[in-house]
Amino acid sequence: MTDYDVIVVGGSAAGLSAALTLGRARRRVLLLDRRTPRNAPVAHSHGFLTRDGTPPGELRRIAHEQLEPYGTELRFLEALRARSVSGGFELDLEDGSRVRAARLLLATGVRDLLPDLPGLRERWGRSVHACPYCHGWEVQDRPLAVLGRSESGYHKAVMLHHWSRDTVLLTDGPSGLTPERLGQLAALGIAVLEDPLSHLEGAGDALERVVFRGGRVLAREALFLQPDVRPASDLAAQLGCKMSDNGHNVVTDAAGQTSVPGVYAAGDMVEPAAHQIAHAVSSGARAAASLNNALIFAAALEQA
Repeated sequence: MTDYDVIVVGGSAAGLSAALTLGRARRRVLLLDRRTPRNAPVAHSHGFLTRDGTPPGELRRIAHEQLEPYGTELRFLEALRARSVSGGFELDLEDGSRVRAARLLLATGVRDLLPDLPGLRERWGRSVHACPYCHGWEVQDRPLAVLGRSESGYHKAVMLHHWSRDTVLLTDGPSGLTPERLGQLAALGIAVLEDPLSHLEGAGDALERVVFRGGRVLAREALFLQPDVRPASDLAAQLGCKMSDNGHNVVTDAAGQTSVPGVYAAGDMVEPAAHQIAHAVSSGARAAASLNNALIFAAALEQA
């Protein structure tokens, strides 16, 4: 006998969306939220229909409120260990308790690995960003910088040029770009600055200046980069789920089923690139519906 039909691990957009779908499907659901959302530094979330510009914390508050009619149990705890057991899965929680469910849906996300550039971390999510679709509108036509090298830097710089023609690419050393790529950037008017960086400056969490090691100062109002990411939890690895070649994402089928039967995954932890709230919500709902369908037909076969 299990405590729940489904345990959803992860209380941000994908996990909340999954919990809502499963609750409305009359499932006994436990939602575990360790309250460390990736978008915590961001003042306002953008690009989510009907909630554009809403603070991330307010989105979660509304979601918690809307889960209540469906009997979803919410615990603000981290799941430390996960294992397969007879009839489902078992989780050890940080408070020492142990819970069981017939199915698991992981939505534990990823964490950003930021460059070790003084002044960057305290501006992350405020004037230093990753996603132009999330934050490009607010800095359109302003002096922008992209921090990156090689193809990643080239791609991000060309993207940002759409929001502001005053965009420069900072490579903090050799760019790693081919002459062809350098020519393409030059044709767009995007300067490539290879000088080593010293730090970022500005009042509070605003970006005003990029300072190079040689003393040069470049006035900029926002900086974009593509940070490396790592899984925010090792639960998928503990369960033996297949990971992507770089180990950063859980591999699933189109419906969110991992390589481990009964374990589903959704959100940033399965998305290699497009990390936006709308995508996470869709991913969570899709995986939850697939999981619920599997439970329905498994029960029907047992009764046949």
